[in-house]
Amino acid sequence: MPDLDSTLAAALTTRYKKLSTALHDQAAPLTDDEFWRKPFPFGNSVGHLVLHLTGNLNYYIGAEIAQTGYIRDRPQEFSEATRQAKQEVLNNFDEAIKIVVNTINHQSAEDWSKPYAAKGTDARTLLEILLICATHLHHHIGQMMYLAFKLQQDRK
Repeated sequence: MPDLDSTLAAALTTRYKKLSTALHDQAAPLTDDEFWRKPFPFGNSVGHLVLHLTGNLNYYIGAEIAQTGYIRDRPQEFSEATRQAKQEVLNNFDEAIKIVVNTINHQSAEDWSKPYAAKGTDARTLLEILLICATHLHHHIGQMMYLAFKLQQDRK
């Protein structure tokens, strides 16, 4: 029977990979222009949400756990005016997911309950921040589903 440590690592790795695939599924049918377009006068574009999720993972897991040195500019994630190519933004997101998966797979049984503290979160353990980030990712993918649906409807 597998131990709890490997079960946690496998479950979290699987979840982050599935969420990454779901995000790519939402972005895939969009043109570069649609990726950055806000279909409503409020809210965000899919592109800005991907920037936000990339920053979130790079900060809370990359910088704070893996010690990557990443410096986050959260307001810029929502206001970035430079419209990078969709594929470049998705590649940066994929790199953040790789950091997350690598970080998860390098934790020992003792690491899951290590104290965690970072600006902007109430997470108190390493496991808790990994769960919070996965939930946050899932939440914004739900928003992307709605945005992508609306953008594709507007084509007709």
